[in-house]
Amino acid sequence: MSNPHLFEPHAGEGTHRLHTRALVDLRLDPSSLSKSEVTGARIAFAVSGFLALVLGVLVLAWPEVTLAAVALLFGLYFVASGVVRIVRGIAMSGTLGSRVLAILFGVLLLVAGIITIRNPLNSLLVLGLLIGLCWIVEGVAALVETAPDSSRWFGTLLGAVSVVAGIVVLVAPLESLGVLVILGGVFLVLSGSVQLMEAFTFGREARAQTEKVPTTTAAPVSRDTD
Repeated sequence: MSNPHLFEPHAGEGTHRLHTRALVDLRLDPSSLSKSEVTGARIAFAVSGFLALVLGVLVLAWPEVTLAAVALLFGLYFVASGVVRIVRGIAMSGTLGSRVLAILFGVLLLVAGIITIRNPLNSLLVLGLLIGLCWIVEGVAALVETAPDSSRWFGTLLGAVSVVAGIVVLVAPLESLGVLVILGGVFLVLSGSVQLMEAFTFGREARAQTEKVPTTTAAPVSRDTD
């Protein structure tokens, strides 16, 4: 007779699969977050988006903007974006993989943002290189962390816009500061607008499901009378 236990999965296999899934799943899933954490993530998206939108408009509207001013504005945005990701990775729950990734990308953006502000070589080409690399890092992070809800379209769009912006800035012939200002300002406005929409839609489906209270009608109790 065959041993039936040979075909039964070991208890350790299920635990191993859960641990593997926690490491591999890099998405920012609102269903795994508490209500306060979802609110915090939406605030983080909104702050980052508002900052990008304001800085983008400022860059485009600033007459005779200097190289140092452009470095400062873009550097501030990337520093703020990095800090937001680091705080989110430390303070929020979720899978281990998503938290580690948020901290990793946050540190990269923070360091790159500081270097952008300092712009030690005071070079337009170096500044364009830093901005392009920062945008690509931010775009890859946005694509990997895309939430599995209605906000995923805006998360995907944000990632695509950021990656395209980084590539364009890297390959464009930055012969003058005006080219970088126009490209950077336009992409900042686009990125900020998309992040604001992501802040508005993130976690709405999960919140709607938790707010649904199933209504059950108690069956009448029949009593037999003699």
